[in-house]
Amino acid sequence: MGEINSSKKTLCYIGLGSNVGNRYEHILQALELLQDTDGVKMLRVSALEETKPVGPPQPDYLNGVAAIETTLAPLDLLDRLQAIEKQLGREHIEKWGPRTIDLDILYYGDETITHPRLTVPHPEIAQREFVQRELKQAGYHG
Repeated sequence: MGEINSSKKTLCYIGLGSNVGNRYEHILQALELLQDTDGVKMLRVSALEETKPVGPPQPDYLNGVAAIETTLAPLDLLDRLQAIEKQLGREHIEKWGPRTIDLDILYYGDETITHPRLTVPHPEIAQREFVQRELKQAGYHG
């Protein structure tokens, strides 16, 4: 599945979003699949909040934040999140377009990551007030 280093557990915050189909059910399914992942322990989930989309006209989003503890390396966690998105029918058609599920690594411990596939902290946190509220609900004290 991916690299697991059982000696190091990292506290991570994962952004959750959906605006296609049964948004609540998509988020619940994503949380269940994430919880069932080796090397991931679900700690808490914020309340879900309806938000207006950024980008082209599309339905409103349902968003939340999950706090997890993981032994997965950052890119392995990203691979797992993308596999969950694919399993739940996400298609990457247009930037900021509608999606059945969107899973983003907001924070990976206190690490700063700049990689072609991953930027952490997530670069849009400061522009999304709802993410800041949901992070606090999920236990982030940064």
